[in-house]
Amino acid sequence: MANLKVRVDSPKVRYSKDFIEAEYEYQRTTVVEDDENDDDTYTVIPTSTRLLIRTMMKVPKLGLMLVGWGGNNGSTMTAALLANKLKLLWETKEGLKTANWYGSLTQASTVKLGRKSEGEDVYVPISSMLPMVNPNDIEIDGWDISDMNLAEAMMRAKVLDINLQVQLRPYMMHMRPRKSIYYPDFIASNQGKRANNIITGTKAEQLNWIRNDIVQFKASKSLDQVIVLWTANTERFSEFITGVNDTADNLLEAIDKNHSEISPSTMFAVAAALEGCTYINGSPQNTFIPGALELAERQKTFVGGDDFKSGQTKLKSVLVDFLVSAGIKPVSIVSYNHLGNNDGYNLSAPQQFRSKEISKSNVVDDIVESNKILYKPGEKPDHCIVIKYVPYVGDSKRAMDEYTSEIMLGGHNTIVIHNTCEDSLLATPIILDLVILAELCSRITLKRADSNDDEEFFGFHSVLSILSYLCKAPLVPQGTPVVNALSRQRAAIENILRACLSLPPENNMLLEHKVSLKI
Repeated sequence: MANLKVRVDSPKVRYSKDFIEAEYEYQRTTVVEDDENDDDTYTVIPTSTRLLIRTMMKVPKLGLMLVGWGGNNGSTMTAALLANKLKLLWETKEGLKTANWYGSLTQASTVKLGRKSEGEDVYVPISSMLPMVNPNDIEIDGWDISDMNLAEAMMRAKVLDINLQVQLRPYMMHMRPRKSIYYPDFIASNQGKRANNIITGTKAEQLNWIRNDIVQFKASKSLDQVIVLWTANTERFSEFITGVNDTADNLLEAIDKNHSEISPSTMFAVAAALEGCTYINGSPQNTFIPGALELAERQKTFVGGDDFKSGQTKLKSVLVDFLVSAGIKPVSIVSYNHLGNNDGYNLSAPQQFRSKEISKSNVVDDIVESNKILYKPGEKPDHCIVIKYVPYVGDSKRAMDEYTSEIMLGGHNTIVIHNTCEDSLLATPIILDLVILAELCSRITLKRADSNDDEEFFGFHSVLSILSYLCKAPLVPQGTPVVNALSRQRAAIENILRACLSLPPENNMLLEHKVSLKI
């Protein structure tokens, strides 16, 4: 199954040694509201654009550099790559376990390809649609403010079964994080005792240090491409200051002047852009201030974020979408969770919690705005978020949610959910998917089909909004609508992959089974 590849037999799809080239009819609808009437009259204009989409066949040798490599997510990601590559098995009280990538969209999820002539649906792994990076081929490295080796970091995290840890220790004990950037003002003061692996000097010197680390890693492993991903502590929000971080040039000048309001995560984003690397932010802080986004666009590099969407928020983006689309009106959403890992320890500080609160609270906004029958302009559900640090539960986060909705004739419907999730085991597959999809996007280009042969192909926008499915607070290009509903985010990924093969979106109409006409 894992080796299954999809090949389209159509005159609109051409395969060569270098590319898959697909002719695709991109159809959409433009809506014009009639301002002369007060009865919400709309004129709908269907439009169609013929595109030529190229996907480069060659998959690069990929390196992943994690900021926060020695944390729970970083050590678990390293362990998962090794365990799957080595096909490890280990004994637990529940029986024999085998390494897998459960929870990964690209490795453990399928997509409907079509139907057989007899009417049976055919599902294939998402990874079989287009050439994608094999997780076993990813090289890993990174930075951390703690110098603890990865084997010890894995033990400290208390995420994995001990019999798996024992097998992994020989491979991970020689892995040690590179020195990282530590600005105490941006993370909770309780993280200070970990900070024994620090890059000193001015911000300009630190930036050059990080850039040299990327260059050295890329050269030492003979890599074609490096992706840098932040999975370190949640920072407080950076203050937006005109003349400091509002443009790329001002941001670079502010770094040269050692300005105090440039955060560690933004420093890594700048280093990645200057070295031609994709940068993904897995935490909720505002890493991508305007200057960082402008720099990435200028350097023609990709960025994505913010904040891994793993458990409670992912469920919220499904449930609220279901309620609103069913004509039920959520009026109160209360989300409580407690956890005992270092992420929870850091979030016990008010400024860092505020960053997380913002990323979790905006997840229902576009869903609410989609239904003007239920909600008046500006009206939103009451939305309360609480996070508490409880050391004993470790990485096994407890989440409790109460959704209260209004139903017909003054009635109410209340749904209460208790969710226990092993945080890092949900986040790690998301890290993998972010990396694999971001790399794939770097090999997809397109142009209008009616353009000249010598006209250049264009790639994705620097801000990879296709990654929204995996992020709590989706980063999108300016002026682009934010989509939080999980089903729509997933459909976007599937349909872009299908477009690269000149396949129409899966419409689920099944007219051939619903009408008497032979179709």
